[in-house]
Amino acid sequence: MRKIIVLAGSNSSTSINKQLATYASSLVNNVEVKVLDLNDYEMPIYSSDREKESGHPKEAVAFVDEIRRADGIVVSLAEYNGAYSGAFKNVFDWATRVEQKTFLGKPMLLMATSPGQRGGLSVMGMASDRFPRHDANIVGKFSLPAFHNNFSDGKITNEELNNELLEEVKQFEDSL
Repeated sequence: MRKIIVLAGSNSSTSINKQLATYASSLVNNVEVKVLDLNDYEMPIYSSDREKESGHPKEAVAFVDEIRRADGIVVSLAEYNGAYSGAFKNVFDWATRVEQKTFLGKPMLLMATSPGQRGGLSVMGMASDRFPRHDANIVGKFSLPAFHNNFSDGKITNEELNNELLEEVKQFEDSL
């Protein structure tokens, strides 16, 4: 059975991005889903000095190993001040040191949400530009605006937005 990993770019225990990513993964047929938690990959802040002194943290190696074992990646990025959360950026920085081609060409459904009307579009733009440089195969993109108005009881409540997500999930599923 194909395996996908699900990741929110937030370390919040109530992450709206984790809720969105988990919901999206539930729409993918015939896959085993593993939801990763950034809190399981907490590491010192990346620095080249630290890397020279101590090598790669075991958490960074474990994170890249999860990508290696997966057939696809569903990620929903939190947007903090128009960019990645510090927690995600640090995991990403360390992971790129373990494996420059961090995403290993795996199909990726890239998403973001926020309480605001832009739905994390700034961070999605950054990731759309950056991730392919680390061998991400972005096959679908989805932004959910105004999370609290459009998501309830574990699903998207706005039919039009849900249909948009279903189209992106189909593209992702077909690429696995």
